[in-house]
Amino acid sequence: MKIYTKTGDNGETALYGGTRVSKASARVDSYGNIDELNSFIGVAKAQISDENILNQLKKIQFNLFTVGSEAATPTDKLTLANGKSRLTLIISDKEIEELEVWMDEMEEKLEPLQYFILPGGGSGATAFHVSRTVCRRAERSLVFLNESEPIRAELIKYLNRLSDYLFVLARFVSKLNNETEEFWNPNER
Repeated sequence: MKIYTKTGDNGETALYGGTRVSKASARVDSYGNIDELNSFIGVAKAQISDENILNQLKKIQFNLFTVGSEAATPTDKLTLANGKSRLTLIISDKEIEELEVWMDEMEEKLEPLQYFILPGGGSGATAFHVSRTVCRRAERSLVFLNESEPIRAELIKYLNRLSDYLFVLARFVSKLNNETEEFWNPNER
């Protein structure tokens, strides 16, 4: 099977369910940002070796495909004629709560924040800071999509919590690697 179809040569693509839309649509932008986030997390994974974190990130990448598949499905195509969901997997409060548990476990081992942290550190921490900012963009694009085409709140909530997780993870990776965090302290210049 060839990877290219030539069906997108005129700036359109098919959503899940067959609807054709502009590649510049809010829906395509949102799942494109989710895909980019997933790729940046893959880059960040390549910078670390901690098995526990790698397992968490593998699950997160799987969940991002789940978020992306729902973002790529128009609301009117989510339910089949027989009343069943077109999607076999969806993000629920369970996945959101799992991120919170992981964050709480890491934060128990970190110094409390007193100032904003400058994004940086070693290659792992820096890659997670970049992933965090891409996650915020993906979240904003889902919020924008939701203004014109309703989506389930759990999708936005998941990305919101994931960006928090990525921030805590960047700090945690710095600690694991004995890297000093740099702070934005307005009292020092």
